[in-house]
Amino acid sequence: MSPIDDTILQTRREYLTTTANGLGMMALGSMLAENGLLAAPSVTATDPLMPRKPHFPARARNCIFIFMEGAPSQLDLFDPKPKLNELHGQALPESMTKNVRFAFIKKETARLMGSNRKWARHGQSGMYFSDLLPHMAKTADEWLKIRSLHTDQFNHHPGQLVLHSGRAAFGLPTIGSWLTYGLGSESRNLPGYVVLTAGRGTSGGASLWQSGFLPSVYAGVLFRNKGEPVLNLQNPAGLPATLQRRGLDTLQVLNQERFAQYKDPEIASRIASYELAFRMQTAAPELIDLGQESPKTLEAYGVNRNDPPIKATRGGGPGQYKSFATNCLLARRLVERGVRFVSIMHASWDHHSNLDNELAYNAGMADQPIAALIRDLKERGMLEDTMVVFGSEFGRTPLGENRGGNPNVTGRDHHPFAFTMLAAGGGLKGGHVYGDTDEIGWGVTENPVDLHDFHGTMLNQFGFDHLRLTHRFQGRDFRLTDVSGRVIKEWIA
Repeated sequence: MSPIDDTILQTRREYLTTTANGLGMMALGSMLAENGLLAAPSVTATDPLMPRKPHFPARARNCIFIFMEGAPSQLDLFDPKPKLNELHGQALPESMTKNVRFAFIKKETARLMGSNRKWARHGQSGMYFSDLLPHMAKTADEWLKIRSLHTDQFNHHPGQLVLHSGRAAFGLPTIGSWLTYGLGSESRNLPGYVVLTAGRGTSGGASLWQSGFLPSVYAGVLFRNKGEPVLNLQNPAGLPATLQRRGLDTLQVLNQERFAQYKDPEIASRIASYELAFRMQTAAPELIDLGQESPKTLEAYGVNRNDPPIKATRGGGPGQYKSFATNCLLARRLVERGVRFVSIMHASWDHHSNLDNELAYNAGMADQPIAALIRDLKERGMLEDTMVVFGSEFGRTPLGENRGGNPNVTGRDHHPFAFTMLAAGGGLKGGHVYGDTDEIGWGVTENPVDLHDFHGTMLNQFGFDHLRLTHRFQGRDFRLTDVSGRVIKEWIA
């Protein structure tokens, strides 16, 4: 007898016996929900930004990621090379450049270019900084300096994608998205992931703060430098808050019905975004009101500094000193209010020419506010669990830029083989230099660090095993570190 025929011929008693458990549980669940003892599936009950516990106890709770788009020259800021100065004007052996791809350098006429910078050791650690970073030098003992990073990308946008999302591909979640996905946000009135920009805009644009295949609620929210922090945040003139609240309540009912039917996480993201925007109408104006800060704090960050004169627009034009300093202060205020991840972006440090003048301009813009941020966080007891990262997509080459046969070699090309990044706080070891490069800064000679290693160690400080922080998409479990990465124990305090 077929199973279908067998089922049809069951007696009433047999039918009730075999199905009673399922029917009974359905009825019990319904009654418990009606009495408030068991919550029905709802949009509000699945707020994707509610705080969550990591895999193990974390050392870091928040991150401020300072991204200097275009690549600051490590050879003129962080990694002194006296031998490079000795060899200034000489060619490299063909064996070193034969299979190397450059963005713009012409190999046949390329020559080594020394640095005009003055160097000194600072702090108890004796960490080297150039004369362009006098304020950051005074915080030397707070920084972990990683001099042996390398990447496989030598152009800006692909390199930026690797730095932020682990691969040179579109549609992947960025670091801030992974952290808010894993931990949620401790702020109920501000986004979990905020982006602050200065300069002329990064070549990577919004792809550097996207959520990729994660729900859109985990994407970075771009705050503007002028006017409303977020466009269309405030109500139109004449629209009372009570009417807006009624409209949101109606939307929530409709979204709840849709969510109950399809369980689509984007519906939860949508309603969470509506509710967050409503709460931000009060929180955002208070956030950007720097009048609450003391004159001493504003002076320390350099919020009211004037830009020095410079005949170049690579760094973004007039007003960048104030804009960048304001962003650093806002970053502290954001993490103070529970925002999980703040990305500060400035473009551009892509100094193919006029290196001495333009690097001095950019370094002057960044040096004082970043040092003030480190000291401010430490004085408030926040540096222990706030990780601050300073870095870029790659470094600059020890060869001078000779594009177009111009005899005036005044800049450096892209260099993915060895570059420097800094990190502080969040349980990392301050006053520590990790890794080394050869005598001209061409390649790594000690403790090479892939960007996946950097990501894996970051996630470790936030309480995550980078192998287990995954999301299934199109039949595969994706992670920030892709198919490699390790935790570098020597970085951990």
